[in-house]
Amino acid sequence: MKSYRLTEFGKPLESAQLPTPEPRGTEVLLKVISAGMCHTDLHLCEGGYDLGHGNRLSLTDRGVRLPLTLGHETVGRVVQLGPDANGIVEGQNYLVFPWIGCGECSICLSGNETFCGQPRFLGVLRDGGYADYIIVPHPRYLLDLQGIDPVSAAPYACAGVTTYSALKKAGPAILHEPIVIFGAGGLGLMSLGLLKAMEGVGAVVVEVDARKRESAMTSGALAVVDGTAADASTQIARAVGATPGIAIDFVGSEQSAALAFNCLRKGGKAIMVGLFGGAAPWSLPLIAMRAITIQGNYVGSLQELCELLDLVRRKNIAPMPVVPIPLGDVNETFKSLRQGKILGRAVLTP
Repeated sequence: MKSYRLTEFGKPLESAQLPTPEPRGTEVLLKVISAGMCHTDLHLCEGGYDLGHGNRLSLTDRGVRLPLTLGHETVGRVVQLGPDANGIVEGQNYLVFPWIGCGECSICLSGNETFCGQPRFLGVLRDGGYADYIIVPHPRYLLDLQGIDPVSAAPYACAGVTTYSALKKAGPAILHEPIVIFGAGGLGLMSLGLLKAMEGVGAVVVEVDARKRESAMTSGALAVVDGTAADASTQIARAVGATPGIAIDFVGSEQSAALAFNCLRKGGKAIMVGLFGGAAPWSLPLIAMRAITIQGNYVGSLQELCELLDLVRRKNIAPMPVVPIPLGDVNETFKSLRQGKILGRAVLTP
């Protein structure tokens, strides 16, 4: 089978011809139909994250071993089951849940495999979907799409469940007042459709790119604000109709985090999702004085992904804008992603 593998940090992916794996035990072999390209993949290629203050998080120190086939947003067709796998149908399309833990610790057994101390994340710590085939360790990580388009469905495994989990963390406030969303990339745009399906009031979107602000308005934003404007906080409050109580930052830069914090009222909540990089820009005394909650959001659980797909079906949510890309164009597409040239989500179609 053909696979595009990361063999050296900082270098383009390399094409490789590998033996098609044979599923063992509870494993399932799927023919890849689509594989979303995520900004996390860019960080993987770079070998780490900018932590600010001159510090960097090394992915090698976090257990990432090369060579590695990237791709954690994968839809595939089941072609072969291991001898102990059951409960799924050969020839049927499934969305792969990639955030897999050890499956045995108390954290995993509570349904929070994402927080497992010995993770087995597909496309991050184990081979993922940038290939003709992918091995999934157990049928429970395969979600029946039931008629959902298999190309546009791939981003639900990361962008979708991450966005849904962040909106759930906002709580019932979404039902009563507009929230503020920072970033109109793949996650920001998806959040607008999900917010509507969850019967939220709506969102004001803060985005520095004029093209993406236009895309946000087309996708249902109540208003858009240029995050670089000197009076951005004032514009946000005017658009919301009051000082906002909830801000979700899908960018995660020092600039977006500072504006998200500064625009909130007392007792507000900033939900941090993006991984652009940098150090926290907040004044420590003001966190206490303004009673601000700062909550992190890292992808989502298997249960949340099940809930998301159910919501997509019940509310007939319009698919996220995707750009289908041939598998062989993966490196060129990474360049476009780095330059912010892709609106929506790039999806590889082997």
